[in-house]
Amino acid sequence: MRNALITGGLGLIGSNIARILIDENLVDKVVLLDHFGRYTSSLRLGFIDYRKLRLKGIENKVIIERGEAKYYSIISKLLRQYKPDYVFHLAALPLAKIDNLNVEETKEGAVDSTAHFVEVMAQLKNEGHYEPKKFVYASSSMVYGDFTAEEALEEHPTKPKELYGTMKLAGEIILKGLGDFYKVPYSIVRPSAVYGPTDMNRRVSQIFIEKAIRNEVINVQGKDEKLDFTYVKDIARGFVLAAISPNSNGQIFNITSGNARTLLDFVNCLKVHFPKLRYKVEDRDEFRPKRGTLNIDKAKSLLNYSPTYTLEKGIAEYVEFLREIHKI
Repeated sequence: MRNALITGGLGLIGSNIARILIDENLVDKVVLLDHFGRYTSSLRLGFIDYRKLRLKGIENKVIIERGEAKYYSIISKLLRQYKPDYVFHLAALPLAKIDNLNVEETKEGAVDSTAHFVEVMAQLKNEGHYEPKKFVYASSSMVYGDFTAEEALEEHPTKPKELYGTMKLAGEIILKGLGDFYKVPYSIVRPSAVYGPTDMNRRVSQIFIEKAIRNEVINVQGKDEKLDFTYVKDIARGFVLAAISPNSNGQIFNITSGNARTLLDFVNCLKVHFPKLRYKVEDRDEFRPKRGTLNIDKAKSLLNYSPTYTLEKGIAEYVEFLREIHKI
């Protein structure tokens, strides 16, 4: 039986990866490891838990395992039991700015769990029991820090300026060092500014859209602030291609739309759907590094990756989903 394991499998990206793997018959079963937690308050006005919707239509083709990837025993049990061909490691803090952000949480998700995975895989390989086809690590565009060029290639200097990007980069280093040492096949994916239906972690895109729905004023932090907004279906497709491609081993890939847009662009796209939308421009958030377009030529060449969603198309699909949920 062909299996895949996705840590953080009930998350926004993980659930979309599962759907692609199942819909395209790339595996027989997908194991979703998740700790059933969340990173924003359930008491927040308008909070909806979308996790059931994320699995709608594929419920019978996934196996849900509760647990945290930081625990060596959990990882060992799942790898021995399911022997997944592909492992997608997304279990970590889902965004760079949350309440009470701390070193322990970010390190456990990006560094400790990654090291444990590689070690267990190496052990099982030496025992002759199991060897994965690919381990795919979810990094972040935040590893670059402030962009020093109009477009950031994978070779752009990595100088993260906050905790999240620092630990994501540390996870990359761990994976490259141990993966090469133990000869575990791996790929690293650097996504950017994911958005799309069922987001519930208060990313800037979700905040903007929900404020538009409630007819609240949107605060735009930075007139010229740019992000490479990437629709979740495109990001999930990139992860799958990184797993199944014979050209991806040991490689790092930017998986984005390849076209940065300003926060004001996002708001103006929303205004098409909410003509009465109101916004005000404030000073940029100095916490955030100055970013822009991530060059995706490498992913196009080696993975045949081609994003299919413009910002306009992605927002239209996202708004349609929310209108149906909120009955507006």
